[in-house]
Amino acid sequence: MRQGKVLYKEHLAGIITETDEGEYEFRYDDEYIKDHPDDFITFTMPVSDKLYADKRLFPFFEGLIPEGWLLDIASENWKINKNDRMGLLLACCQNCIGAVSVIPIKEEDGS
Repeated sequence: MRQGKVLYKEHLAGIITETDEGEYEFRYDDEYIKDHPDDFITFTMPVSDKLYADKRLFPFFEGLIPEGWLLDIASENWKINKNDRMGLLLACCQNCIGAVSVIPIKEEDGS
């Protein structure tokens, strides 16, 4: 299982997870729901306490991953297969242009 903290304007918005079965989940953080009920990360995922789940990486997060020559550079430098979308998201999206960033959570210590 791989996870990342999803930050919106430097606030912890939620956690994105790739399960051991290869499915994807996103859940907003309880504090974020309380403090920022109108600050959704994307129109398709309004702030809610529900679990968003899909068999494919959510289109919004796909859109954060580099494309073209930049994807080639990222894939080669980090030795990540271009089809490993969660791996690319966690490696490349810590300092995205825009309001959303994804910070990897290390499996061994949960932070």
